[in-house]
Amino acid sequence: MTEKSSTPKITLVIVDDHPMFRAGVRGELSKYENIEIIGEAVDVSSAIETINRTEPDVVLLDVHLPGGHGGGGIEVAKAEHPEKTRYLALSVSDSAEDVVGVIRAGARGYVTKSISTPELVDAIKRVSLGDAAFSPRLAGFVLDAFGNSEISTSDDELDSLSRREREVMRYIARGYTYKEAASELYISIKTIETHVSNVLRKLQLSNRNELTRWAAARHLI
Repeated sequence: MTEKSSTPKITLVIVDDHPMFRAGVRGELSKYENIEIIGEAVDVSSAIETINRTEPDVVLLDVHLPGGHGGGGIEVAKAEHPEKTRYLALSVSDSAEDVVGVIRAGARGYVTKSISTPELVDAIKRVSLGDAAFSPRLAGFVLDAFGNSEISTSDDELDSLSRREREVMRYIARGYTYKEAASELYISIKTIETHVSNVLRKLQLSNRNELTRWAAARHLI
């Protein structure tokens, strides 16, 4: 069934050197009327050219690409591109080096190719809004690389959160489900739910998408 929406379409470019994979992604995403695929590319050079010519909202970017100077998807993300364009890495690789490298290059998210279509669509939407989107285990790499130390307490809102609430907030803001966050922190799902409720109340936010934007604005993602 096609997803119908009155919201503006998200324009998308798919960058991957495997024709069957591009065709599969195109076929799956064609079911969603609020996503419009406006281009494809197969290597570093064609990716940079296509992105600058079509100016998409989101680029689905494979990390390992031929061409260019050997930098693959990282080289593409670092290249000059339209200001509105955001990158979502979609790769078979789940190595910490690849995840951290492409995020350092400017990508807003990283998901693996085992992701389901609804999850991919959600990630595309979140990245198009400026939010972060990660497959749960990969978010841990980003936590380690960009802020596994204690969050600064110079912000009054942050100050209102307990240490455990901050830990929970980090995981939820990075896309973990309650079950996945509970597993990482060795606490119950019910406890996670309680902490999330407290965090949203203290920060005066309505949902996890607002929480992700709030955390991103403070460079906590």
